[in-house]
Amino acid sequence: MNTNKAIMKKIQRHDYDGNDIISTRTITINPVEYTQENMERLIQTIRDNLTPDLLKFKRLKYKGDSRYYGHCYHSTHALFLILNTDRLVPMSGEDFRGENHWWLQDKETQTIYDCTPEQYYIKEQQPPYDKGKKSSWYGWKGRPLVCTMNLVKRVAIHENIFLDDIETFVNQNDLNKFLKSS
Repeated sequence: MNTNKAIMKKIQRHDYDGNDIISTRTITINPVEYTQENMERLIQTIRDNLTPDLLKFKRLKYKGDSRYYGHCYHSTHALFLILNTDRLVPMSGEDFRGENHWWLQDKETQTIYDCTPEQYYIKEQQPPYDKGKKSSWYGWKGRPLVCTMNLVKRVAIHENIFLDDIETFVNQNDLNKFLKSS
């Protein structure tokens, strides 16, 4: 595994009350260098860590379609966050179901990195790469989804690049609310 040991990367997700930040979750990792070998390994590690609990808050039209269905966005975003590169861009395109599918694409070589293409192949369909457009990440103010953060942590632990996962609160009342809801 090629990681940039000299570089630490902090991946943050803020929680808000209106426009005010009330807590911040910070996962710190040693990001992985962008190479073909690392991409293949990371994509497999992500696939191995896709579980139904990551879909808990998703409204899926075709439940049970495939073990990969519904996981394209957070798996793509997790892969993007784990890497140390500016060559990859998030792409999405409408598929045969009328839903968006997500993947990463290299700006220079146009190489496609898709964590969940099997959801199409088992339906004898092709991923919608031909309809792909450069896309912005979902989430208010571009913050990663909770399931993306959880997947980043799982993969980082597996890849031995995980350093820390800290939740900080602006005040004691917010901490108390969090503890009661846990």
